[in-house]
Amino acid sequence: MQTNFSSAALAEPHLAESEKILRTCVHCGFCTATCPTYLLLGDELDSPRGRIYMIKDMLEGGKPATKEVVKHVDRCLSCLSCMTTCPSGVHYMHLVDHARAHIELTYKRDFTDRLLRALLANILPYPRRFRLALAGALLAKPLRFIIAALPFVGARMGAMIDLAPARFPSLPLTEAAPAVASPRRGRVAILEGCAQPALKPSINAAARRVLARHGVDVIRPKGEGCCGALVHHMGREAEAFAFARRNVDAWCAEIAGGLDAILITASGCGTTIKDYGFMLRDDPAYAEKAARVSALAKDITEYAAGLDALPRARETGQTIAYHSACSMQHGQKLGDQPKRLLRAAGFVVKEVPEGHICCGSAGVYNILQPEIAGRLRERKAANIAKTKPQAIATGNIGCITQIGLATATPIVHTIELLDWAQGGPLPEGLAGAGFPA
Repeated sequence: MQTNFSSAALAEPHLAESEKILRTCVHCGFCTATCPTYLLLGDELDSPRGRIYMIKDMLEGGKPATKEVVKHVDRCLSCLSCMTTCPSGVHYMHLVDHARAHIELTYKRDFTDRLLRALLANILPYPRRFRLALAGALLAKPLRFIIAALPFVGARMGAMIDLAPARFPSLPLTEAAPAVASPRRGRVAILEGCAQPALKPSINAAARRVLARHGVDVIRPKGEGCCGALVHHMGREAEAFAFARRNVDAWCAEIAGGLDAILITASGCGTTIKDYGFMLRDDPAYAEKAARVSALAKDITEYAAGLDALPRARETGQTIAYHSACSMQHGQKLGDQPKRLLRAAGFVVKEVPEGHICCGSAGVYNILQPEIAGRLRERKAANIAKTKPQAIATGNIGCITQIGLATATPIVHTIELLDWAQGGPLPEGLAGAGFPA
């Protein structure tokens, strides 16, 4: 794509990087075939190619974002399916992240939109606040239809209530976990994060048990918190970078004592942490440290795939539909490792039709764009049902929550199934689905 940025504009690092990405695009349109919003809406402006044209025009002219640009960029899920499809290697993720930051700086949203986004940014990244919000959502569930009928905010508030679990989750167990196998094989940190320990603390608990059986020590670095993905995807760049710096400091303090990997059990967080080196590349105090952290970051299944197989302690053979989260297959390019692990543990793994299409979760997308997210959720659930599974496995808490609203088939994290096969407790929801306790 031909660009016409001024030399003065290209002196700004963000613009220089985006200009390189824009020049990579050759207008081929292959991305439209796998873009969820284009498939649903059929509008060129709701395809990656269409958004790239709008972003180019906005950035190249140094223009403030318009209502039209904001509408179509907001509709982007950041599923990154276009990056998997693109034959030219266009790094759409970094381009749309820049566009969202530009929108946040130059466009004034209406009051209700600003209020909701501020509410999400000041609650979701903080586990204690999020747990309080979950308690409020549980209390509001009986009034859901009244709240959903409210003007301006009803649909989004209704979506928030729907996404809250039916009962209050147990408190997470976050202390360090020493290895129980001999010899000791490694020392790792597991990101606790923000939403996942509030919604389903059993995921990290299962990961710690699996790692301990393999002789891997799990530590909890002091000061670690939200990865920053949720606010980053809303264009709140300064807040995202602050979260990233805090985590870099926490993990670097442990790297000095020997750290083999930083493990993430939510693939959406993993995509962001693996990008810390890029995010903080222009920060002289953090660029090198952030790159070191990104190099150590691994999804839990990515790390587990390098461990020796342990004997099964359970009778497996159950049929599992594996849903590969967009952040897993498109963001981190991890396709086969989780399925290989499940098959090695004795499960029958089914491929989901249209597996490359997003379920509609996408961070806070299912709250901010509930109508599109709902259509994608139903489409995903219908495709999963075609495999006739006894359970669904995935590697992202957002997908677990989203898909769980549209199916009666239990959905759990991949690591929970692996833990159960090795002798761990039966994951919640699997009782009566052909999984003996």
